[in-house]
Parts: sequence; C-alpha cells; structure tokens
Amino acid sequence: MIRRFRGESLHKVDAKGRVSVPAAFRRVLEEGDPDFSRGSSPNFVIVYGGVRGSCLEGYTINSISKVDKLISKLPRFSKDREMLERFINTQSTYMQLDETGRIVLSHRLKEKIGIGDEAIFAGMGEKFQIWEPKNYQNELNALDSSFKNLSEDENPFLKLDQLQD
Repeated sequence: MIRRFRGESLHKVDAKGRVSVPAAFRRVLEEGDPDFSRGSSPNFVIVYGGVRGSCLEGYTINSISKVDKLISKLPRFSKDREMLERFINTQSTYMQLDETGRIVLSHRLKEKIGIGDEAIFAGMGEKFQIWEPKNYQNELNALDSSFKNLSEDENPFLKLDQLQD
C-alpha cells in the first residue's frame, strides 16, 4: 500500500524559517524516496512556481518523477512543455528533513506565500501544500462556497463512480 498525504496540520515557524513537517507526512516522504534508508533523512521537492502562487507544493521523489515523465511526453520545444518545465523544474528546490523532522523555509519561500510565524500543511494525496493560515482558510471558504453552488450533475464525487474499473 502506498501512503498518501492526508489531513491538515498547523505548525510554528521559527525566526530561522524552521518548521516541523507533520509526522504522518514524514512517513510518506520516506516511502517516496527510493534512496531513503533507516537512519537517513528523506529527500523531496518543493515547487513554488506555477498557477498556485499562494502556496508551496511538496512532492516525494517518486511523485515528482512521475510529473517529470509526463512533461517529457510533450513535444520537446513546445510552449506547453517549456511552461511546465519552468514551473516544475526551474521554480522548485530539493529539500531534506533534518534529524528532528524539520525543514527550513528560506526567506524567498516564506515571502512568496506570505508565511510569518505559522504554516499549515495540507495533504493532497500525491502531494502536500504549505499555506499561510489565513490564505488557507480563505481558499477553503471559496472552495466550500463553490461546492455548495454546484448542480447535481457537476458534483465531483458522482464523477468518481464513472472512473471505477
């Protein structure tokens, strides 16, 4: 069974930008790093570019490799491929958990999404997001409002039935 990023968790960010990654997320990062071994720290990728400029997105090494393979299937010099490579490869950074399960968010990353002394980690299945808490709540409120205004045939949960094997 492959673990997925699930749940949300609020964490303090210290003056140096250090923040603890939720313990459950650490297990997913360990499973998703092919070079991880007991006693070492897992590597992963934080993407800070793209259309979701209000949060950072974290991917296991295995997950980001899947994204890279999909991008590589696009025509080599196409605008779409160049745009995706810029968002995913250029505007991303490798990270590694420290021995206490923390990462350091650089000034640039904190500034990019407006993080101060707290950050919310939100599980998104194959990836996780890091948000400034007020922006995250605004995003949830907007999502909730949009969902309430959907017609019956637009309900995404009903669409899942169509995807069953």
